[in-house]
Amino acid sequence: MEKLSDITVSIEAKLSKLIQHLEKVVEENASLKEELLKQQTQYSNLQQEHFETKQQFENLKVVNSLLGSEEHKRETKLKINSLVREIDHCISQLTKISN
Repeated sequence: MEKLSDITVSIEAKLSKLIQHLEKVVEENASLKEELLKQQTQYSNLQQEHFETKQQFENLKVVNSLLGSEEHKRETKLKINSLVREIDHCISQLTKISN
């Protein structure tokens, strides 16, 4: 009988350790999920900031070329031509609708 009692005590001790370990792992998992969410949010914010900075850079290139900068003149002409084509297309679409 004593052996059965010793085995039971040993199993209870091991089970207690396993439960403590499980609780620790669950807490760590929750902490890691929270950190992951923070990182994902930060990554998303950085992507948005990168996009906005890229747009500002493109706008500055256009402004530079309009102010007479020779460096970006070709790009500006291409952009203007693209905008004119887009406007022509819109006018064409509006003409078709009104007819």
